Amino acid sequence: MKKAAAKTAGISMDGFHARPKVFDGQTPPADAKAPDVAPRKFTGVGSVMAAITREAEVSSELLGARAELSEAKAQLAQFDGAVLVRPLDTALIKRSRWANRSEAEFQTADFRQLKEEISNAGGNVQAIKVRVFDGQTPSYEIVYGHRRYQACLELGLPVNAVVVERMSDTELFAEMDRENRARKNLSAWEQGRMYDDALKSGLFSSVRKLSESLGVNLSDASRAIQLAKLPKEVIGAFASPLDLQVRWAKPLADALQADPDGVLARARTLAKAREGLDAGEVCNRLIGKGASTQPTSVAVHAGAKQVALLKLGSKGRAAVEIFPGMLNPERYDEFVKHLASFFKAE
Repeated sequence: MKKAAAKTAGISMDGFHARPKVFDGQTPPADAKAPDVAPRKFTGVGSVMAAITREAEVSSELLGARAELSEAKAQLAQFDGAVLVRPLDTALIKRSRWANRSEAEFQTADFRQLKEEISNAGGNVQAIKVRVFDGQTPSYEIVYGHRRYQACLELGLPVNAVVVERMSDTELFAEMDRENRARKNLSAWEQGRMYDDALKSGLFSSVRKLSESLGVNLSDASRAIQLAKLPKEVIGAFASPLDLQVRWAKPLADALQADPDGVLARARTLAKAREGLDAGEVCNRLIGKGASTQPTSVAVHAGAKQVALLKLGSKGRAAVEIFPGMLNPERYDEFVKHLASFFKAE
């Protein structure tokens, strides 16, 4: 205050006259209503001090606002790149037309384990991804996360999902493929069906374009598509289509081209009697390798009594086993001559 008084000591207010009918901040207009409390009179020093005080208040408010803004920006930066996840009713979600998970996948031990984990957590911790279906019901289509969706559907739980407003079919297909290859790989047969569907729908003009767009090996993609195109009888010869492997695509396709009727006949036989056979053995039998699908032995009867057994071995070998007491030693030569009559002379 002393410094301010010193700076304004030489200011004279003697020549000051208020302009008529103009409110100068000190003298109210003549026709103004008298205030209830007498107005405070300002001297020159008071006016300067009021201005200085107001400027300080404004500066303080501005500094406070800047500080609050900086704090808000810092808090917002913590969520930079974060994705909004929301719980959705499974009834509002539909599978993609390129859904690449076979129904057989939902019967596996892996899926049962996933379902148990989601049940214990009260929902899927890892969100699925969906795109909006404008003006349609269901309102959302799965981009990826069919296994997690199925688990929540069976458990009666809402599914936690990232919602994308707009996404093209090609973008959806590519994200679905990448997600599955990065997480739990599809079986070769599932992958082949997915790629084959994309080609049939015109999403990609060729297998080469598909492999380039998705960043997958061209040969692997081609063989997976071959598996997807196998006849249903061949697929049915395996305990599960998930057992099919990429490396079997060419031999199975070649066998079908060389002997389609034979392969299909063996496939139908194996579908009824494959117990104890692993997938590799089934494949070998389909293409004509390994054990024969024919009987391994034939009983020989004399009347109602079994007297011998014709055993059929590998590589076309056969042996006759005569039961004890069924052949008189005195007739060995006769038996050998009779047996020889069944074979062609060279």
